[in-house]
Amino acid sequence: MSPDTAVALLVVDVQNDFCAGGALAVPDGDRVVDPINRLLAAHSAAGAAIFATRDWHPVGSSHFSDQGGDWPVHCVADTPGAAFHPRLRFPAATLVVSKGQAPDSDGYSAFDGTLPAGESLAHALAEHHVGWLIVCGLATDYCVRASVLDARARGLDVLVVRDAIAAVDLQSGDGAAALREMQASGARLVTLDQALALVESDSDRN
Repeated sequence: MSPDTAVALLVVDVQNDFCAGGALAVPDGDRVVDPINRLLAAHSAAGAAIFATRDWHPVGSSHFSDQGGDWPVHCVADTPGAAFHPRLRFPAATLVVSKGQAPDSDGYSAFDGTLPAGESLAHALAEHHVGWLIVCGLATDYCVRASVLDARARGLDVLVVRDAIAAVDLQSGDGAAALREMQASGARLVTLDQALALVESDSDRN
């Protein structure tokens, strides 16, 4: 890792509607919460930047099936379904990235979203001198995939934490295919322990 770059954590869309009982629940999606909490604690202790994305759709979004889109209504802004999973322990300094806010936006990628002041994720990462992005969350074959591919296209080194993601698998094998595509882009698939070791080493270096 370059001494001039920092590590940041990107937690993708761990929201009520994507978890058990939600409008668009990812199979076994809740299992990502505990490993993500370990990543959150480690990054917070290391003083690393933490970003959390959320779908934040308007009522009547073209993303929804009743408007001609692909998905049932989910994660409508300011509704309980759009809230983060209640067991997630986000530090106070977590930076929230809202995406899919325009009526015609799918908002799959974290890089399509904005922070509260309106700045892009790419701009915020540059401000924090982030060169390495550790990615986790939901879902492997949609928003995680899109975010990782966009991060790689922007020249970031990306680690995808396999223990902390889960796939929709709308078609059997979609999740596995997404992992292969992310690897082909240059992203590395790592275990939770490997990701935690990287954060610790970055903290020691700084």
